[in-house]
Amino acid sequence: MNTRHYPHWPAGLPYLLTVPETSVYANLEISARRYPGKAALIFYDSILTYAQLHADVEALAGYLQQACGVQRGDRVLLDMQNSPQFVIAFYAILRADAMVVPVNPMLMTDELRHYVNDSGAKVAVISQEVFPRLAPLVGSTGLSDAVVATYSDYLTAPTDLAVPEWVRAPRDVPALPRIGAWHAALAARHAPRPHAARPDDLACMPYTSGTTGQPKGCIHTHRSLMFTAVASPSWSVPLVPDQVTLAVLPFFHVTGMQVSMNSAIFNGGSIAILPRWDRDVAGQLITRYGVTGWTSIPTMMIDFLSNPRLFEYDVSSLKRVSGGGAAMPAAIAQKLRDLTGLQYMEGYGLSETMAATHTNPAQRLKKQCLGIPVFNVDSRVIDPATHKVMPPNEMGEIVMNGPQVFQGYWNDPKKTAEAFIEIDGKRFFRSGDLGYMDDEGFFFFTDRLKRMINASGFKVWPAEVEAMMYQHPAIQECCIIAAHDSYRGETVKAVIVTKPGVDADAEEIMQWAHEKMAAYKAPRIVEFVDALPKSATGKVMWRMLQEKELSK
Repeated sequence: MNTRHYPHWPAGLPYLLTVPETSVYANLEISARRYPGKAALIFYDSILTYAQLHADVEALAGYLQQACGVQRGDRVLLDMQNSPQFVIAFYAILRADAMVVPVNPMLMTDELRHYVNDSGAKVAVISQEVFPRLAPLVGSTGLSDAVVATYSDYLTAPTDLAVPEWVRAPRDVPALPRIGAWHAALAARHAPRPHAARPDDLACMPYTSGTTGQPKGCIHTHRSLMFTAVASPSWSVPLVPDQVTLAVLPFFHVTGMQVSMNSAIFNGGSIAILPRWDRDVAGQLITRYGVTGWTSIPTMMIDFLSNPRLFEYDVSSLKRVSGGGAAMPAAIAQKLRDLTGLQYMEGYGLSETMAATHTNPAQRLKKQCLGIPVFNVDSRVIDPATHKVMPPNEMGEIVMNGPQVFQGYWNDPKKTAEAFIEIDGKRFFRSGDLGYMDDEGFFFFTDRLKRMINASGFKVWPAEVEAMMYQHPAIQECCIIAAHDSYRGETVKAVIVTKPGVDADAEEIMQWAHEKMAAYKAPRIVEFVDALPKSATGKVMWRMLQEKELSK
């Protein structure tokens, strides 16, 4: 066990954390019993109490079971922006003993097809503004039913906050067979069967990609979800129900899901929900509801602190500001400290670890640092080739063993086997990230073993984008690399060889890509070349192109 970081452990906390031996749904059930009249969700000044939240979860769970035929262990697709409906649907799927398959609402039809086919999902819960992308798959794939939600159903109180038009939009659910409107599904008040899921039952399957192939499902049980849901609020803030979380990171992503949603519900706290980033509304919510915790990404914090209206907002209630996904620029971290007296707490985790495995301790925050291994986590740095454990300050691959580590990749035993390594009789997950551990046991990121682009915290896997780009009739060869972006950190660039005799236009290709894939994946820069550099075996030397681009 690596214990080098123990001298810098948060005061008063144990090294090992005991978490409940119950399902994640039970956290909501217990909080609803304890705090029935307390605000659970705040949605543009509309309040949903814990009692109301739990009642809606029960009703939707009953509908999924009785009307849609959802059984224990079934996968249910969840596709929508942050909203009360996302929280309700997430817990209703768990209440129905099924597995949540959260997907990015930016995904297009061809991308969604893979998630449906790979997961075997028979039912989807989706918001009405993205439903047209899923509609062609209902009935033509294994997807037989969909429940379509309208965000404005939960705008129950007047507000002077800037509510986007697509959130205010009235109900517009098509009257089609096997398509249920959210309000009607809840109004039916079907009673769910007794809850049967246990800690080792399937709970959630976020998707991630890799160096090759399509996105892969990361299998998480209630046990691995429960661990980070409990560990996160235990790390640096008092475990009291009077915390208010600003939820701006997307719930479909493991950090937003765990830190902003599941941790708050375990704790009986209130969640102020933003469906999409808006720096003014964020400032108004912090001021109006006394937000105590906010997990963000650097691009959000940069935008928030550059707001000329910042002086109008009272952010003195904030007790913890944290994040990850990319390193926080030192100048922005200093500006945050000058404004609030708080240091930005950076952490590190992956879809495979259901959020953080490393976090900075509050009393010893190091800048642009992944932090130290959290409760119950044993993390090492190994030589990627020999698997030898590296000494401090020597670079290698970061690996970790802990209760939040996933069970494996869905229907892919080969990739699962490749993802793990045994050290000292323990099973460690290979992160694919290169870094080092300093003399005090703090971990730092230096490079990627896996080929990946980080665009404003969204992970883009070049192999997946390349596979889609080859559908364009003018493209003979394509290599996707990262390019510098002053706001997003990195953005997607396509280096393209066109087919002989075919003229191609960069703007047309970029527009085509935007129609085919999620906006964050679509190339924003296109460069045409006569040939791609290749190795003696014919493989495209993407790293050569990448290094050339990043050296500009």
